[in-house]
Amino acid sequence: MKYLLIASVVLLSLLSSCAKYLDVVPDNVATIDNAFKMRANAEQYLFTCYSYMPSSASISENPALYGSDEMWHYDDTYAGIRIAKGNQGIVSPLMNYWSGSDASGTTSLWRGIRDCNIFLENISRVRDMNKYEKDRWIAEVKVLKAYYHYYLMRMYGPIPLVRQNLPISADVNEVQVFREPVDECVGYIVELLDEAAAEDALPVSIQDVTTELGRISKSIALALKAEVLVTAASPLYNGNPDYANFANKDGKKLFSLAYDASKWERAAKACKEAIDFCHNASYKLYTYNLSSNPQNISPETYTKMSVRGSVTARGNPEMIWPDSRSSTGTLQREAQARLDAGIANASVVGKGMSPTLKMAELFYTKNGVPIDEDNSWDYAGRYGLKTAGEAEKNLMQTNYQTATLHFDREARFYGSLAFDGSAWYGQGKFTESSMWYVNARLGQYAGGPPGGNRYSITGYWPQKLVNPASTYSATVAFVSVEYPWPIIRLADLYLLYAEALNEWSGPGEEVYHYLNLIRERAGLNTVQYSWENSSKTANKYQNKDGLREIIHQERTIELAFEGHRFWDLRRWKKAVEEMNKPVYGWDVGQSEASLYYTPKVIFNQVFKTRDYFWPIKESDMLVNRNLVQNPGW
Repeated sequence: MKYLLIASVVLLSLLSSCAKYLDVVPDNVATIDNAFKMRANAEQYLFTCYSYMPSSASISENPALYGSDEMWHYDDTYAGIRIAKGNQGIVSPLMNYWSGSDASGTTSLWRGIRDCNIFLENISRVRDMNKYEKDRWIAEVKVLKAYYHYYLMRMYGPIPLVRQNLPISADVNEVQVFREPVDECVGYIVELLDEAAAEDALPVSIQDVTTELGRISKSIALALKAEVLVTAASPLYNGNPDYANFANKDGKKLFSLAYDASKWERAAKACKEAIDFCHNASYKLYTYNLSSNPQNISPETYTKMSVRGSVTARGNPEMIWPDSRSSTGTLQREAQARLDAGIANASVVGKGMSPTLKMAELFYTKNGVPIDEDNSWDYAGRYGLKTAGEAEKNLMQTNYQTATLHFDREARFYGSLAFDGSAWYGQGKFTESSMWYVNARLGQYAGGPPGGNRYSITGYWPQKLVNPASTYSATVAFVSVEYPWPIIRLADLYLLYAEALNEWSGPGEEVYHYLNLIRERAGLNTVQYSWENSSKTANKYQNKDGLREIIHQERTIELAFEGHRFWDLRRWKKAVEEMNKPVYGWDVGQSEASLYYTPKVIFNQVFKTRDYFWPIKESDMLVNRNLVQNPGW
């Protein structure tokens, strides 16, 4: 009865979750008394609180992987693609984390919040635990509770805040909760994170990665706070006139219409605090470990492997919050191109994860500036043909014809993407003299055919997401080497800080410094040098608007295919602009290079202002008459 009453606060979410965390399956505990009688039972309840975390690497659970304009698929198998196509609805919302129960298998995060509250209310009763361990677990669960509120806020905007579970004696009026203004939501989320990080309850970082990887550390709490505050300072939430009339039924406004510059100041300070703490905890940008592979590889391959390893390397010193609960096996098989005609691997790889032509064009030239700004790069001729020669031997297949677009690009382009004619280092071949190459035209190993399956509809693959140590051969099926998905990594934090600092105080050496750290890892010159020497707009980086554009593109490139662009386009209020454009790829149904390398419209995206936030399920609105629907739905 108690569970049912509490669930009414969250709109009668009736599903439970028993997902794994740290390979521990929480038992179904008969009573709260038993759950907190002994440490072992309480630990199972702690893992239950973790078990509600959306699986970041799951194509079915994470809307950000397929839901924007970054990657496409040849059919509508995944809910993310249906969201990207504008097929969200109110009767049965896709990826419904409010009440759960949609076809993608999502679970109500309100249930997670409820269980976090039960844990916090009862952990003090456990007798066979010391104070240090109790304090640590309490801090972990506060961060989880904050994260679940934040995840819902990003999806739905203003949300109810479940500070405490309602008692059994609550009457019908108490369970008819209202949505809270966005600023109050942010305030409460940050309050929880501050409480968790205030004392030394949380470890600085996770040292025992064998048993505790993915558990909350103080580094995670501070980094998450920084992200939350940057989100709150962004245009979608900070003085957005689109929601001038968005209010509860009692008239309470849910968005402040006044732009508040101090939100950027607060965000910048939170980012710097998190960065300093992470530096002291020995986090650093990842670079490829040559000792693990003694081959004398070229600088081009070394930089490409640093790009890939920033996501896929196990024991990565850049990974602030690794999601060890997410399996990356399916993701890697989706992202891996077929590299030969072997029967064993043909049916399990190349299943359709396809970066768009837009993303291929967003990466910089080798001079570190956008392709349409580079004063020495042939932008007008980018769709023409060119044959790779000796100078490109570590990047592309020599004597192979491919698009001019693929020449003279930055290392992140080659480390993040694979395309017809590109080199693919790793997957059992760790010498440059025997690398794999992608051949993707009609009739070739990685090619179509259209109407079939297991091919890239755009002609690109997100090579960055495939662990180079995963094995691949003509006789043995692709075997993935798992890695924890990066929820937050240090490069992300650097970019958040650069963005917040530019918005708060404008261009300056501190902003450039953190951008240039990332660019240095990518083998690029500084922002200042690159724009002054290679861009048609040499002074672009010297004013706030120009630097904002640079930061946004730098973020899109560095974090490509990791699920950030989906949320970034929303918080920047750029989704209406960017996701109302055609999705392009190459004409992959062609065998001749001159025909294959023709941009082809795959889908004409439609994104309406209402799509910035998820709709609340229609039946949930009937349960709680005090809820108001998001505008436009």
